[in-house]
Amino acid sequence: MDLLDAHLIPAVDGVAFGLLLFVVAAGLSLAFGTAGVLNLSHGTLYAIGAYTGAELSDGTWGGLALGLAAGTAAACVAGAGLSAATAPLARRGHLAQALLTFGLALIGGDLLIQLFGADELPVRVPEALDSSVMLLGHRYPAYRLCFIVMAVLLAAFGTWVLTRTRMGAAVRAAADDPQMLAATGRNPRAVHTGVLAAAGALAGAAGVLGAPIIGPGPGTSENVLMLSLVVVVLGGLRSLWATFFAAVAVGEVQTLGVSLVPDLAPYLLFAAMAAVLVLRSRFAEPATAHGPEGPAPDPVARLRSHLAGRLRRRPRGTPGTAEAAETSGTAEAPGTAGASGADRAAGTAGTDRAGAAPRGYGNRVPKWIGRLPGGTAWRQAAPLLVLLVVLISLPALLDAYSISLAGSALALGLLAVSVTILTGYAGLPTLGQTAPFAVGAYATANLADAGWTVGPVQIVLSALAAAVFSAVVGPAVIRARGTTVLMITLAIGELTGAVVNQLKSVTGGADGLVGFPATRALWGGEGMLEESELYNYALVVAVVAVSVTLLVLRSPAGKLLTGTRGAEARMRASGHPVGRYLLVAHICAGALAGVGGSLMVTVQQYLSPADVGFEIAAFALLAVVIGGTTSVIGALLGAGLIVATRDWVAGSWPGHGPLLLGVLFVATVYVLPRGLAGLRGGNDGGNGRSSGAPVPEDRPPSAPAPNPAGKVSP
Repeated sequence: MDLLDAHLIPAVDGVAFGLLLFVVAAGLSLAFGTAGVLNLSHGTLYAIGAYTGAELSDGTWGGLALGLAAGTAAACVAGAGLSAATAPLARRGHLAQALLTFGLALIGGDLLIQLFGADELPVRVPEALDSSVMLLGHRYPAYRLCFIVMAVLLAAFGTWVLTRTRMGAAVRAAADDPQMLAATGRNPRAVHTGVLAAAGALAGAAGVLGAPIIGPGPGTSENVLMLSLVVVVLGGLRSLWATFFAAVAVGEVQTLGVSLVPDLAPYLLFAAMAAVLVLRSRFAEPATAHGPEGPAPDPVARLRSHLAGRLRRRPRGTPGTAEAAETSGTAEAPGTAGASGADRAAGTAGTDRAGAAPRGYGNRVPKWIGRLPGGTAWRQAAPLLVLLVVLISLPALLDAYSISLAGSALALGLLAVSVTILTGYAGLPTLGQTAPFAVGAYATANLADAGWTVGPVQIVLSALAAAVFSAVVGPAVIRARGTTVLMITLAIGELTGAVVNQLKSVTGGADGLVGFPATRALWGGEGMLEESELYNYALVVAVVAVSVTLLVLRSPAGKLLTGTRGAEARMRASGHPVGRYLLVAHICAGALAGVGGSLMVTVQQYLSPADVGFEIAAFALLAVVIGGTTSVIGALLGAGLIVATRDWVAGSWPGHGPLLLGVLFVATVYVLPRGLAGLRGGNDGGNGRSSGAPVPEDRPPSAPAPNPAGKVSP
């Protein structure tokens, strides 16, 4: 009884906090589970209600009612606007939705700060609720008890609406069978808009009522979004009561967990989220069917032999065929020589009928280049050479500050290339690649602090540490697909962030690390302090890392990875160990991210948790989408554009960096559906195969991708 008495108030606080999360998560669950929109701006809808309610609160019942009505209405309108914004993305999957809504969240957050200020607003509640009541011998805020009652009533009312009314039946039908709903005379689009408007209204109402608990201020929207995602993952998407109990559990971990096990509390939520997602992906995956003889003993050799055999069977007089085959990036699984003509055509998408060159190049490259020995190789290498010339000339053209930004862009570019490997080639869209990036960064900072200041040593050891980390977490990632991968990697990234904040002896905690010795480019050299020196070092490392990456992606191993994404069922059926391929890709991408983290520390000479947080993960994913999901050079260009927007362009408009980045997110999703590489690729013949082909979304792990991309871009 003494233990219960000591923790009674935290336990009740956990119920109140959990029920607040339930009201928010119920809207997120509706948007995702029913309308199919992965809304990363849901926390901003909460902030709209919270700011509006706080601004109108005056300590009277009328002020509370007015704030509740205005905040709910404003968020409801924003939710309906979100429906219109996401309508053009209906066929592009959750990755585009996530980037769009994250951009809208950045824009909305900046506008809210401009309207209400950057300070946390005080909230005044009616005098009758601004008091304490006795609860089992303890005084407890009356407002929180009142909120608990309202949230329980809301859960009961919402369940009744969804399960017992015609409106609820229409909502369920819109999620399960929109064609049947349309046959009954209802407009699925109108239902979709109504669901998102209702989700926004729930978030806004939660913001108004929850403002005295989670007040409006900087970071509120991101905190609410992350906790709501955890609730939705734990509770699922089909039952409000499951969401209700998951929210209460999360609230208890956040309050009672801090009281009972303060050292473990920061890790429990996202660890539980990752565990649930991994278990669900394992139970959802059908058994992997290898042949009776097991996996192929040497799949790389088999693929090389198969490709060589196909090239020998080509009729003479088709110059460039070999080169086109080498650069097509399509891995036709061994054992499919008897596939249909359509299947074989899919395997050679991206080449013209003569097999001479990828589509879209013929009108842009002189014909005499194609007749040179290795002409196709020259075409493929041209963007690399042009970019390299530009990068080499930057120190002579830019000032010291801009040169340092260019070095940071190279570090972020390597992170983006690692995301390209996973998202574009392996079909595993990720929001957690900042985890190995952080491992590499903190490894370099601690190595430098211990006296290991030679650059190549730092690079190799940081890459090794990041690769080991990726090998440990890889099995939790590679069995999932689509949105589940996004959520698992997000949980891994947030868990890593919690470790960074807690492990102060290694990471410096929230203060970060600074003051460690400068890196030396080679043994016997001096520490690099000038911006031009640091930039040149970063450029050399980035060129080597990108060159190795391109060589691997263009090799038979890279074609196997592309084939795994584009025709997984066929690869499994022909005996390929798909899981092993994906795990190796995850480890290699982690090592590359570790190199990027090491470069970032060397260039910046300091390291903070913000450098490896969720925002950086979203920026890396945006860079990949800007460039085209399978374009390595496009990812580098996208990273440069993001750094220029965030740190250079925003410098002329102080305080509006998030707004500019949000506009960049939105414009990229709408204007560049296939990225910069898609613009270069020209007409794809209607097959949807280009450098910027969309990433396969949720599907059974053994099912073939609906739109495999066969072309490997530089």
